Amino acid sequence: MSTTQQHPQQHPQHHQAAAGQARPAGIDPRGPQFAAALTSIALIAVLLLAPGPAAVVVLTLQAAVFAVGATLGVQHTPYSWLFRTLVRPRLAAPEHLEDPAPPRFAQTVGLGFAVVGLVGFLAGVDLLGLVATGFALVAALLNALFRFCLGCELYLLGRRLATH
Repeated sequence: MSTTQQHPQQHPQHHQAAAGQARPAGIDPRGPQFAAALTSIALIAVLLLAPGPAAVVVLTLQAAVFAVGATLGVQHTPYSWLFRTLVRPRLAAPEHLEDPAPPRFAQTVGLGFAVVGLVGFLAGVDLLGLVATGFALVAALLNALFRFCLGCELYLLGRRLATH
């Protein structure tokens, strides 16, 4: 279930923006789920190829995708382009749009795990690389299979804690 469906009152895009403030554009919630499926495939490949240079290359590419999502927003990743180009035209309009901030934070968390994994593999601490990649894979699979974005939930929890 997407975070918007679970907590619609906590997503700023559902509220009118204050005068003079730009409202973030909403994203199709199926896009991040599609991206999580592609991320899962990439991370499974890393685990199957590890340890070795091929695993490092695939994890580096996935880290780059995470970096784009973390810095520019998930709607600017190559996975999002694939969704908009190949998948979205074949689907009905989404029932709602989702705030891009929680998935962007999730991309930042994914980037952190990918970097730790890369450091592990490059330093010869393969167990660290495998565990970090495995944690990222679990989070990606939760989103891909169950539409539960762990990073998004962490974002929302942080927002709630910050306002109390």
